[in-house]
Amino acid sequence: MTSQLVIALDAMGGDRAPQIVVRGAEIARERYPDARFLMFGDEAKIAPLLARYPELQSVSTMRHTEGVIRSEEKPSAALRGGRDSSMRLAINSVSDGEANAVISAGNTGALMAISKFVLKTLPGIDRPAICGFFPTARGVTVMLDLGANVRCNANNLTQFAVMGEVFARTVLGLERPTIGLVNVGVEDMKGVEEVREAAAILRTTDLPIEFKGFIEGTDIAAGTVDVVVTDGFTGNVALKTAEGIVRLYAGFLREAFRANFFSKLGYFFARRSLEKLREKIDPREYNGAMLLGLKGIVVKSHGGTDAIGFANAIGVGIDMAQHGFIEKMTHDFASLGAVENSRPREAASS
Repeated sequence: MTSQLVIALDAMGGDRAPQIVVRGAEIARERYPDARFLMFGDEAKIAPLLARYPELQSVSTMRHTEGVIRSEEKPSAALRGGRDSSMRLAINSVSDGEANAVISAGNTGALMAISKFVLKTLPGIDRPAICGFFPTARGVTVMLDLGANVRCNANNLTQFAVMGEVFARTVLGLERPTIGLVNVGVEDMKGVEEVREAAAILRTTDLPIEFKGFIEGTDIAAGTVDVVVTDGFTGNVALKTAEGIVRLYAGFLREAFRANFFSKLGYFFARRSLEKLREKIDPREYNGAMLLGLKGIVVKSHGGTDAIGFANAIGVGIDMAQHGFIEKMTHDFASLGAVENSRPREAASS
């Protein structure tokens, strides 16, 4: 791996690429002056944008390609036909040791499929998981999986718990993160077999993790635990529901303050407090989902984000690289033993 801090950017991925990618890189450069960038995409479109930011241009290298993976493209098709795409070449740069991390706002399914094919999974991990930040009443919670694995067995959930714990400890700086499994109730007999089985493993394993047991949906926003573990179907629904509710109540709030003269006057006096609230729930501040479990750092930015959101996604990748996340993850799984060894062999294959 390169001794410099180099970030590979899929400059053509996302709804407003490459404009928000280049502008986001400039914002990230100001925050992380030691970072350098590899930009993959159509040079004819990127070069004029890059020319607006001479300092960014001086720390960036262009890699021209006209291939782009479309947002509606199936992962299997992207894997077969996207060898010369901006996404594939950016991921290749991490595999080849040219870059420390790759950031893309492109097709999530394609990013996962190509990353898994090119980078492979770390020893002891069966499936990568999408991990993201979730604002809570206590601060920030780590949540996984957010959509990579719709169906999971107990072994997958156990591995997600370990990956999430390592991430929270390494990147968020939590000394002993607490872990909870999402369920339909906190009682031991509730939930599907896979979730109950995963809980049993986490309660009895020798892994040095602090498992708090089952949590319910209300516990996520309350910040009951530091790491929320669930299958990709449930995690994605929870995430999208939360995003929808935030937009709904933001709309209600705007309508309420526009209702009449007195409500507009109330907004005038409450403006500063409302601005602080908006900053706290701004989805751009939590942009950047990590694909954990791979032999390389891959960060997925929301496809519809703006430059500020994309810059925050770059920041996530830089933080992971600077904290030696992959090395620590590899070390923890090697020293603790593969998670599946914490359970009977015949159960692991069920």
